[in-house]
Amino acid sequence: VQLQASGGGLVQAGGSLRLSCAASGPSFSRYATGWFRQAPGKERELVGRISRSGTITYDLDSVKGRFTISRDNDKKTVYLQMNSLKPEDTAKYYCATNRICGTTMFAYDYWGLGTQVTVSS
Repeated sequence: VQLQASGGGLVQAGGSLRLSCAASGPSFSRYATGWFRQAPGKERELVGRISRSGTITYDLDSVKGRFTISRDNDKKTVYLQMNSLKPEDTAKYYCATNRICGTTMFAYDYWGLGTQVTVSS
């Protein structure tokens, strides 16, 4: 499985961005996908994930109510809609996938290169 994350950019606080994670390879719907982010000098953290069955979990309290994960199996793409962005959301965002919907980065075998999100105040 190969992943390509896109959709990042520079946005003002309060703005929105939609990140996409496009996958190549068969049976993408059988994989769980996680969205991670890493700010400079900080550890990579799990933002949220979608299981093979479509169960969505947001692992960061700070994004609940602002971020939405969705998946289009026909397009083999997982999305991260980010609204009401804050400067503290600034990070490089990565998508990762594996058959197991894990809660740590070590649970995911396949990673995209990441896309930068910068939120100005």
